[in-house]
Amino acid sequence: MARAPRAAIVVTGDEVLRGRVADRNGAYLASWCDANGIEVSRLTVVGDQASAIADAVRDQLGAGTDLVITTGGLGVTHDDLTMAAVADATGLPLALDPAALQLVRLATASATYLATVPDRIRDATERKQATLPRGAEMLAPIGTAPGCILRVRDQRIVVLPGPPFETARMWSDAVRHPALAEIVAHAGGPPRLVLRLHGVVESQLVAALDGVPTAVREGARLGICAKAGEVELTMADITDGGAEALASAVDAAFPDATFTRTGELIEAVVADLLRRRGERLAVAESCTGGLLGGRLTALVGASHWFLGGVICYDDTIKRTLLDVPAAVLASDGAVSDPSARAMAQGARTRLGADWGLSVTGIAGPDGGTPDKPVGTVFLGCAGPDLVSVEEHRFRGDRGLIRERSCVYALHLLRRSLADART
Repeated sequence: MARAPRAAIVVTGDEVLRGRVADRNGAYLASWCDANGIEVSRLTVVGDQASAIADAVRDQLGAGTDLVITTGGLGVTHDDLTMAAVADATGLPLALDPAALQLVRLATASATYLATVPDRIRDATERKQATLPRGAEMLAPIGTAPGCILRVRDQRIVVLPGPPFETARMWSDAVRHPALAEIVAHAGGPPRLVLRLHGVVESQLVAALDGVPTAVREGARLGICAKAGEVELTMADITDGGAEALASAVDAAFPDATFTRTGELIEAVVADLLRRRGERLAVAESCTGGLLGGRLTALVGASHWFLGGVICYDDTIKRTLLDVPAAVLASDGAVSDPSARAMAQGARTRLGADWGLSVTGIAGPDGGTPDKPVGTVFLGCAGPDLVSVEEHRFRGDRGLIRERSCVYALHLLRRSLADART
């Protein structure tokens, strides 16, 4: 079986290294490579020191890595040093690229904020961004900074900007560039499956896999990643058909747990179910405070199946906007089965949706009682022919409890949609 191309990602920036900014570029690029059959052998974060960036690139070239991708450090300030560092790592001089300079000037021509910058400074910064390692193949700027691709014998270096939007757009251009044609052509690697399971924990998987025949276990490369309320299994063939055989063994052990074999997020799965049914959803959120609606509306085309929601943090909003009876709030409390039930029904009827989904709970760190400790969450789902409520006791901090609440609510909706009459 042919070896998949290997890639290394070098994320630059003091702000990332010191935790002031979360790394999104490394995760995006690694995910793209993994999904497209390029093996990521290293993801490194380095600060804004030219020597550290050069060493990271040089080390990967020396290790025989097929593709080295850098992000960040292409701006106009003194600490934007990636082009110089890549030139150092490859032994190439820096040179002004006239085509790059023309594009930089075109990109900055309409920037009114530059009106106060002296001409000599503006000229110097434009030239800085248009200065590339000699022989580099320029990638047109998405913002103001060009990137580039360098050929180092049979290896490639791709230099990308730091803003995540620019990184993603320029990477999309890079993978269509002739300089990467050979690497992309050899990508793909062994067939792979990405299973997502709900209602199963890692220890159960370990026990189940222990009972799988050795030939099946060793026929696929298996990666296991626990997420909030889910487990993701990545399987790639070692022997022909190995991933499919192992996936079938997992399905046999947990017949109702796998909800996708292609890695879609749960919100994408329920969106597809709603779209195919021609139905629409509304939500009512208390402890999640809009987090559930945010996940749903992050999907392109959400307006076709998502109507909206009510963030009903205060009981007055539950009562006045969602018709939760005052007697229920007084006797059972806002965090209860009857409240979750009424919230889901209220969201459905008040917003005119086919389905209503509700979340109410105690995310902490305080507010818990002996009967309802921190982590107590009730989820409600109201549809054309059914109303379901689940009670959960989630563990973790406030953020994790809120995240789990969203995930479990979406799975409640998924099961309800699957059980509903068409």
